Amino acid sequence: MLKTLLKKYWGYEQFRPLQEEIVQSVLDGNDTLALLPTGGGKSICFQVPALAQEGLCLVISPLIALMKDQVENLKKRGIKAEAIYSGMSNDEMDRILGNCIYDPSFKFLYVSPERLKTDTFRVNLQQMKITLLAVDEAHCISQWGYDFRPPYLEIAEIRKFFPKVPVLALTATATPEVVNDIQEKLLFRKKNLFQKSFRRENLTYFVMPEENKMGRLLKLIEKNPGTGIVYVRNRRRTQEIAEYLQHFKVTADFYHAGLDNVLRDKKQLEWMNGKTQVIVATNAFGMGIDKPDVRWVVHLDIPDTIEAYFQEAGRGGRDLKPSIAVMLYDSNDVKELKNNFQLSFPPITTIKNVYKVLSEHYQIPIGEGENRMVPFDPDELCRKLKLKPIELIHALSFLEKTGVLMLSEDVKKQSTLHFMADEKALQNFYHYNNDKQEFVKLLLRSYGGLFSNYIKISEEELARRAEMKVAEVEEFLLELSQKNIVHYSKRNAKPHILFLQNRVPENYLYFKDEIYKKRKKVAQKRLDSVLYFIENTQTCRSRLLLTYFGETKSEPCGNCDVCRQTLSLKMNRKEKEVIQKEIIKNKHLSPKEIIQIVSEQFSEKKVIEVLRQIMNNF
Repeated sequence: MLKTLLKKYWGYEQFRPLQEEIVQSVLDGNDTLALLPTGGGKSICFQVPALAQEGLCLVISPLIALMKDQVENLKKRGIKAEAIYSGMSNDEMDRILGNCIYDPSFKFLYVSPERLKTDTFRVNLQQMKITLLAVDEAHCISQWGYDFRPPYLEIAEIRKFFPKVPVLALTATATPEVVNDIQEKLLFRKKNLFQKSFRRENLTYFVMPEENKMGRLLKLIEKNPGTGIVYVRNRRRTQEIAEYLQHFKVTADFYHAGLDNVLRDKKQLEWMNGKTQVIVATNAFGMGIDKPDVRWVVHLDIPDTIEAYFQEAGRGGRDLKPSIAVMLYDSNDVKELKNNFQLSFPPITTIKNVYKVLSEHYQIPIGEGENRMVPFDPDELCRKLKLKPIELIHALSFLEKTGVLMLSEDVKKQSTLHFMADEKALQNFYHYNNDKQEFVKLLLRSYGGLFSNYIKISEEELARRAEMKVAEVEEFLLELSQKNIVHYSKRNAKPHILFLQNRVPENYLYFKDEIYKKRKKVAQKRLDSVLYFIENTQTCRSRLLLTYFGETKSEPCGNCDVCRQTLSLKMNRKEKEVIQKEIIKNKHLSPKEIIQIVSEQFSEKKVIEVLRQIMNNF
């Protein structure tokens, strides 16, 4: 029966390793934790058992975009599924809740963990015939996880409504500490873990210090002509690097969260179909990506965590054919990584002050405000608080992690603008549209780099400067876009904040110093793991990753940069002695000259290693 469902809805003849065992565990009524690496087919593990029995599967997921993507995919397969997320109208939510209560043909309801806190949802939930609780990205429930989200703790609270319903927790990355914490926090009746090894036999890891990253990237593409991904942190750099590659006749495109959905889907589809060889992207690229023939993944910036690196690098070689994961870094990258860590932990006084000013700005009295949604203007709040945008976002993220409020996805997104017209075309436009000239000049005065890059803009700020309404600014920008003067990528919705609890005095926020310090300590440990991984020159890269995720008994891969260096330096005792004699014979020369002379007889790497050992003994 299970394979029949798999064939009917997904077209697969067989389950992937561990999928069938996980499905059967759930159907047997067992609480189950599935730890499957990226590309391991986690969604099948709850979708198949949900279809195999009557009733509804409640899926808790942290990302709106992921919920939408999975619901859309299920609907394409003829399976009824819905998602409830912030920004929906009350009528729309009532319709979906009604379907899930009264229509037995509905099989999946996706919600965010924050939704579980609301009384309205809980009342409706108890009227549904829930047969499975699926918790996606389950590492978010663990304080030891790299993306801890306190609202996930509400999942344990709703289990009392369905005491016989099993929980299936799924994640791609979890350390042993996180594995134990997930099962405890979700109140597993007994521990039950299905874990596929993190070892990727076909994926070879290279981590190299490199000053000329672009030159090295071009050489890599020349030697590896297959499909690839280049990951960077900065949205602007995605475009710059893509254009650089295009200059050298590489079919490349860029991708980041600031682009509108239509453009993102177009870029992703062209890459998936092979029209684009290289996609240069931020970490926004990856969700729902299941392209099997990615031959290489390059990181030009250092990821924040080993978990993030493993997931992104793991998008290579899903067809089980040889692929490489390359990270290029320099000293500035290390400094930036450490600086980002410090910025991500603003002082507690700053966080509390942001909460106070935010509450006062929206005139929320103490003891009120639960479930109140308000529009959010980051620029205005930054001016009031005298904070940089990145400082504000990190402070709001901490408030979100305490369960006080929830940010819409659009809080971290902004509209973008890029001038398409050159100077001549712009002058021609002014000639026929004299009434728009002042507004265009205001754009150019307000934002630098508009002719060369997609720049984030604020319609609210432009409206304030131009003494216009926001709607008028948006209308002007859309008109300029239609006339090919600019490319205006408007955010899908205005950012907003949902207050999840009644306001309390800022000093009463559940934000104790010891909790803050513990989280910072855990984050520092993750940062140290990343730094150790990139600076390591002794231990196999694959072994380091496996050890991080709890697999302590593994063999060297034999292929990564460390293993290759070790193998190339293997020399017998006699060979080492001969190299030492040659070096000592030429000791009156400079190290560079010694290497040059002795390398005529022996491997340069071996000469350098023996010379290094001799110098270390002095």
